[in-house]
Amino acid sequence: MRFDFAWPALKNHPAAVAVLLTDAIPTYANTCRWFAGKARPQDRFELRIVQDMPTGASLIYFGVLTAFYHDGAEENYLLPLAFITNGQSIDPKGIIAEIDFNGQTGTLVDAIYDHDFQQEMYRRMTQNEVLHAGNGTVLFYRGKGMDAADQLGGVSSRNLGVDSSNSAMIFGEKYFFKLYRKLFQETNPEVEMVEFITENSAFSQIPAFCGGVVWQRNQQPDVTLGMMQRMVRSEKDNWVQTGDYLNDFMFAFVDGNFQIRETVFDQVRLLARRTAQMHQALYAPQAIDAAFVPERFDDNYRQFLHKRFADLLERRYTLLIDTYLTLDEIAKPLAWKFMESKEMLDAFADEILTRPFDSLRVRIHGDYHLGQVLAVEDDYVLIDFEGEPEATITDRKVKHSPLKDVAGMIRSYHYAVCSKLFNSNETATASPEVLQRATDRWYKVMKETYFEEYLETFGWPHPLFKNQSEINYLLLFYLLEKAVYELGYELSYRPSWVKIPLKGIVDVIKEVEKL
Repeated sequence: MRFDFAWPALKNHPAAVAVLLTDAIPTYANTCRWFAGKARPQDRFELRIVQDMPTGASLIYFGVLTAFYHDGAEENYLLPLAFITNGQSIDPKGIIAEIDFNGQTGTLVDAIYDHDFQQEMYRRMTQNEVLHAGNGTVLFYRGKGMDAADQLGGVSSRNLGVDSSNSAMIFGEKYFFKLYRKLFQETNPEVEMVEFITENSAFSQIPAFCGGVVWQRNQQPDVTLGMMQRMVRSEKDNWVQTGDYLNDFMFAFVDGNFQIRETVFDQVRLLARRTAQMHQALYAPQAIDAAFVPERFDDNYRQFLHKRFADLLERRYTLLIDTYLTLDEIAKPLAWKFMESKEMLDAFADEILTRPFDSLRVRIHGDYHLGQVLAVEDDYVLIDFEGEPEATITDRKVKHSPLKDVAGMIRSYHYAVCSKLFNSNETATASPEVLQRATDRWYKVMKETYFEEYLETFGWPHPLFKNQSEINYLLLFYLLEKAVYELGYELSYRPSWVKIPLKGIVDVIKEVEKL
């Protein structure tokens, strides 16, 4: 591929960009994990160069790649472009095309793989620099979590080299930078959450906010391009750690004993305290940013919550009826209990519209489970504050009772014990009924231990938890919502696991029947 102009003039040559969009960029995008449209029939691509950034030897283009499809809305992706001519070794995964720009041959690459790009991103964040362009600015800024002595250049940098929905760089083996590839018409909720907690609280059990990059558009919402945090070194997440201590429980079970080590209770209580402390950090009645000021259970929120759950419940109920005959012998009676209790669950959910609530709601993690907790030096670090993966960015920023996070973690403990006992060779000869009783007992003990420690750490009554009646109802509501959500996934992708969310639903039904 050859062009009769120099690389820095690319933005002035739309015909050349069109050639790249025909012969190179779509092919490259469809090889990348961050491009989510590979399975969708694609109509065309457009590339808009929104900013250029000079580097020591050349310049980088910040490009927004728009993918158009046969059906459904288009998607926007961040694609920074670099032109390499100095013999720098580039990971083949980052190569877009070999090009001759006016006699200068080189390689067009995804800039995330370019050392000069990495260095410029770091330097500009440390210096709070601003790039100005006709359509807005790109703002680089440092955060409280960055050491005061870390600035200018000279720091080591590397691409993390892990295929993911975003891209990552490591600076000085100390800072982790996430470049967001799929762009949304709002600021990223993860950046808002991590920055707020770091800048406004003493809670240190998250990777501290160290810097960010934002595209500030003229008369349009800001778009988050990247975030830098403290690097966390961990050998395992808490799902894996829980699996480790469940091994001990499983082997004791095989030997005929119901046995839980005291250290397990210590770990569960510690995680409960860290969860409560995270929510304490997010409870900020004096916050300047309205996005973090606590709110009441007003009519708009009640209607939002009710509609979302009612739609979810109806879809899962219909799917369960359609697949009932394919369920195994453990799942069928659970499914039947769920189906015959549908009207009662509808009535229970309707209470969210009228039930008096004095408790408040705040921003929460939103996708909280054992896999979002890293075990680090006998403590825990909470990660990934992007929110529910299937929710819109707007919905991820909705304020909820913190009990929604609590329900997510409790459901995760249920999954951990069921996946271990129902899917291990060691327990293959045990009857399903015996396995069900064992998992139920373990889960009940973990749930009570976690929840009691959580409330004790928080202390109540509290503006977020005004009385036991509200706590009981809201926890049941969020547990039911989570289990019903899980049901759809398991019916579609892991039918042998359907009994896990069904048991969670039936447990809630039993509690609702007591009300």
